[in-house]
Amino acid sequence: MNVNVDKADGEGSASRRIALTVAAAFFMESLDATVIVTALPAIGAGFGIGALDASLAVTVYLIAMAALVPAAGWCAARFGARRVFALAVGTFTVASLLCGLAPSFHALVAARLLQGAAAAFMSPVGRLVVLRETPRHRLIEAIGTITWPGLIAPVLGPPLGGLIATHASWRWIFLLNVPLGLIGLLLILRLFPRRTDVARTRFDAPGFVLTAVALAALVEGLTRLGGAHPGSPATLGLLATGAVAAAAAVRHARRAAAPMLDLRALGVPTYAIATATAGFVSRVAINASPFLLPLMFQIGFGMTPFQAGAMLLVYMGGNLVMKSATTAVLRRFGFRRVLTVNGALCAALLLACGLLSPGDPLPAMCVLLFVAGMTRSMNYTAINTLAFADVPDTARAGASTLGTMLQQVSLALGVALGAMVLGASRALRGAPAVQLVDFRHAWYAVAALMAIATLMCLRLEPEAGLAVSSRQ
Repeated sequence: MNVNVDKADGEGSASRRIALTVAAAFFMESLDATVIVTALPAIGAGFGIGALDASLAVTVYLIAMAALVPAAGWCAARFGARRVFALAVGTFTVASLLCGLAPSFHALVAARLLQGAAAAFMSPVGRLVVLRETPRHRLIEAIGTITWPGLIAPVLGPPLGGLIATHASWRWIFLLNVPLGLIGLLLILRLFPRRTDVARTRFDAPGFVLTAVALAALVEGLTRLGGAHPGSPATLGLLATGAVAAAAAVRHARRAAAPMLDLRALGVPTYAIATATAGFVSRVAINASPFLLPLMFQIGFGMTPFQAGAMLLVYMGGNLVMKSATTAVLRRFGFRRVLTVNGALCAALLLACGLLSPGDPLPAMCVLLFVAGMTRSMNYTAINTLAFADVPDTARAGASTLGTMLQQVSLALGVALGAMVLGASRALRGAPAVQLVDFRHAWYAVAALMAIATLMCLRLEPEAGLAVSSRQ
């Protein structure tokens, strides 16, 4: 009896250390997708170009990450998840060093391309390692651990980037990754178990090309929708190309014997709802908020970048506090009740953000942002945990890859949605610039989207996810 308890405790401790290591890598990866945004003017000034031109360093990272994610599952199955994850973290670290030392803007873009390519392998492969090494009854804690980087990094990134760019060189944004990456690499090699169960499957070149083209075109097209020329032929052409390639990729995946894009997990009801329908829609709404908040506080409220960043830190505080209660809440009430009740609260608080005014008391605004951050954290963790609650072990690799891919698309779509509504509202008013009223309309749209996602969650069975939420 004691031997079994000691063995279980040892396995739990090992799985926690693995989850923490993966979470640290995810944080570094997620942070680099957003931390550069507020430093774009400084980067542009350093290379003698405009801030808008410097935004290519952001776009190329997201495109490379989205386009290469589908290959991660095959590489993990073919060469081993431990080896692929270690190589991805090592490559990301080297690319960060190259970014920090870039002598020209073109060199920076090339290094960011390499960095995004490495990040594409970190997310799905790291999640796969955690799923494999974590006992099912500890899955909520493990998924919660590796989920917090996706909640905190988009909020912490912009103020941190502005702080570094203001008081030091923008190059430190990337150079700080080097020691962190080296420590992470050592932990991976020490903690992650070696596995010999590799698969000798053929690489699905047609599926990879179709999926990569679809994702790259859709991400770039959605990004352009939030730009100065959303209806340009280039933007519409990218979206059309992405849609056609996506349809062809899905058709190929359903017919191929060993497809690059494994869709088997979509046959699991909880995975389909949490990843492709309600979960996808809620992520779009959730990912719009870190984009809208800092702009609203600066443009609509007249705050400085530092003050707007401080308000985002309050929002992040709600995310952090909710983490400690997520497991207990899910086990007490179950996924269906949490996603519907918390989803309704999340939608109401997003709507409340649109009702804020510059004259409102600062403590009241902070309370609203803090509670909104709590509901955002609960929804994010519950959706991510439910996605893998009932997925069989044989389909987890493909499920992890598909889930990561859809998360990247939802990130781009969330930003594009906020930018589209802001632009449309301004255009309908005939105003030369965006004002506070335009942000109100954007928040209304985001809140409506969150409400739709909540209604979708009503399709869940009351016992959905019982295998991971039950105390037994």
